[in-house]
Amino acid sequence: MALRRISHEPAYVLHRYDWSESSLILDVFTRHHGRIALVAKGAKKPSSNFRPVLLPLQPLRVTYGGDGEIRPLKEAEWVGGHVMPTGDALLAGYYLNELLIRLLARDDPHAALFDAYASAVLVLAGELGQAAAARDPRDTLEPALRAFELVLLREAGHLPALDAQTLTLSPLVEGERYALVPEGGLVRQAESDPRPGLGPRQWQALAQALEQPAPYGPLLQAVAEVAGELKSQLRAVLHYHCGVSVLRTRQLMMDLQAL
Repeated sequence: MALRRISHEPAYVLHRYDWSESSLILDVFTRHHGRIALVAKGAKKPSSNFRPVLLPLQPLRVTYGGDGEIRPLKEAEWVGGHVMPTGDALLAGYYLNELLIRLLARDDPHAALFDAYASAVLVLAGELGQAAAARDPRDTLEPALRAFELVLLREAGHLPALDAQTLTLSPLVEGERYALVPEGGLVRQAESDPRPGLGPRQWQALAQALEQPAPYGPLLQAVAEVAGELKSQLRAVLHYHCGVSVLRTRQLMMDLQAL
């Protein structure tokens, strides 16, 4: 029986591991086949065609074969379109990669999430990488991350409906504030609750953005005014489903800020 061959598949390298003296194991996010593991034989050799191409946060088209758990990479072509993110944007890109590795199962396609990831990387590389000195890059960084986190949680099945209280399915009441919590979903906050929350219209705007065919762009606009309030809520939900208290990339960001 002929081995299965996938050709010219849109992909991003999420992580790479040394395998032997000259080869690499790649954790790759593809549009039509989800997260897969590939072996790039000879990729560490100076003469390898893979060497300058297999970089994170860069759009690729890959050709690979086989039906095993780790498949041989045959070809990899850089698609181009943007430069590598730098500084905080680069760390943010690594953070997105860690979330995908922790939350997505292998061989589970998520085309909408792939498109959102590609859009987020474009924002990190373009909007942040070329931000004018008078503009604080965090004004773009925070919405870019929050929008992607919402799409990721929805695609992974961890995001409840944002237009109703999760436990009772009762509608959100104007004048009240609601928070997203790991084990309870969207819940009404008591007046004495110090945690940041959002009003019904803000949650409903996020819900409507998520229902769009390509939700990342609409979400960027919807989260622009509430990114600060969403940050701690989404972080708690993500950490809960990742099974960790702090993600590695976030710990690295905190360590760098403390220097």
